[in-house]
Amino acid sequence: MNAHVKTPPASLRERIARVAAVAAQHAADVDAQARFPAETMQALKDEGLLGIQVPAELGGEEAPIAEIAELCSILGQNCGSSAMIFAMHHIKLSSLVEHGMNAAWHRDFMRRIVHEQLLLGSATTEGGIGGDLRNSICAVEVENGVCRLEKNATVISYGLYCDAILITSRAHRDAASSDQVMTVFLNDQYTLEKTNDWDTLGMRGTCSEGFVFKGEAPAAQIIPEPFAEIAAHSMLAMAHLLWSALWYGIAVDAVNRAQSFVRAAARKTPGQTPPGALRLAEISGRLQAIRTDIAHGIRQYEDIRRNPDSLTMGFLIAMNNTKLATSTAIIDIIGQTLLINGIMGYKNGTPYSVGRHLRDAYSAQLQISNERILMNQSTMLLVNRQDTSLLG
Repeated sequence: MNAHVKTPPASLRERIARVAAVAAQHAADVDAQARFPAETMQALKDEGLLGIQVPAELGGEEAPIAEIAELCSILGQNCGSSAMIFAMHHIKLSSLVEHGMNAAWHRDFMRRIVHEQLLLGSATTEGGIGGDLRNSICAVEVENGVCRLEKNATVISYGLYCDAILITSRAHRDAASSDQVMTVFLNDQYTLEKTNDWDTLGMRGTCSEGFVFKGEAPAAQIIPEPFAEIAAHSMLAMAHLLWSALWYGIAVDAVNRAQSFVRAAARKTPGQTPPGALRLAEISGRLQAIRTDIAHGIRQYEDIRRNPDSLTMGFLIAMNNTKLATSTAIIDIIGQTLLINGIMGYKNGTPYSVGRHLRDAYSAQLQISNERILMNQSTMLLVNRQDTSLLG
């Protein structure tokens, strides 16, 4: 029995609430020091939340994406960096759950994730390809049952702190740049030579530095399905939905702070509508629209999971649109809360501070660049008929 996991476990939301309290306590320091949120990660492990997506037959809880998205949102209301790490872990885990169940090594690894509460990192970007995760320069080499890989990874999500890294590459030396595989390397199977630091505007606690990655492992650790299938059927949809959920959570906390500010102003001037009240009503409606869009996206993804053969280009366009809409809207919503809260929102360390929220939110349009997504969308829309139905 894993010493990390409490028995009997409480509900997922009760467990994430305890984690969120820890995250809130350390969020300001994590941001100021650009340090890994070690306390939050330990709390996630103590609550057994890193393996909840794994099927029950392998010891997990089979948590659906709707629940995982809710947990990301709750954590995002307290610490954006912690929520991003939690989301990235589950995005990587989805690749194993959806595409590794028929491979013995990956099934055993999922059992380990549950029982040892292992944290999964991501290395999909590479120097020389401009952030295009669907192309690789490096290639995995397989010989005598052993795979070797060297990659100039411009970003590895919390690379120094994860227990394993899921990394993309070309399938072999002669493969096309888009003929990719994803391989799991455990942290004793690779070395990292740092090439750049992580001193950023926001999401500072994710510590996603760049490294030259050099790994060697059994070839069985290559996920058997092509990365093109992994990306289309699970990874990109999970990324867009879980990221959107945590960005929504960041915006929720900013709006809550603005609401508290307006209420405090109303108490000082009974019978008068305080400045900012109308602006608050407007952004509250916009926040609800984001929530509705994410919830609809989750339902679409759940439908695809039940019937993988129904995957269409229209679904991929819809997932992209959810990401585009959320990542754009939250910046303006949080900016409006700053106008409501005024100098008390601009200053750090007040109950109405939203500076960290706004800085974290600006990462949203860059994490898989909106410009790149729009370019892909424009190509897909040339060959795909626009869905104009109201209910889908």
